[in-house]
Amino acid sequence: MILGINPYMIFDGTGQEAVKFYEQTLDAKVNFLQTFGDMPENPEYSIPEEAKERVMHAHLKIGNTDLMISDTFPGQPLQSGSQVQVSITTSSVEKSKELFSKLEDGGQVGMPLQETFWSPAYGSVTDKFGITWQVSTYVEESQ
Repeated sequence: MILGINPYMIFDGTGQEAVKFYEQTLDAKVNFLQTFGDMPENPEYSIPEEAKERVMHAHLKIGNTDLMISDTFPGQPLQSGSQVQVSITTSSVEKSKELFSKLEDGGQVGMPLQETFWSPAYGSVTDKFGITWQVSTYVEESQ
């Protein structure tokens, strides 16, 4: 089941400034903000100093709407036209795989659908119309 879709804005090092701006300008509530420096350490891949304060992921709530924000990683230029992407969240890995497969038909995979530390299945794909989708899976933990 698809849980929802929302805009995902990408910045080139000004993500923290953008979060503060939208928080004040749009009366947004910052539900979550994580920098690349906050990520769990990986001994095989160290985070460069210039990346540590960049926003890896921020979630703002504006009324009933979710707005997501992140920065590019240093060395990855921001592509013109890709500043706003669409994030789509599903409730199962199976639905994410199905959706990702359909979106990649005639398109191009940016990051293959895979397990990450924040999602059991996450990936990005640009569809045949040039729209980039970030597919994420949220599975509620059973109690």
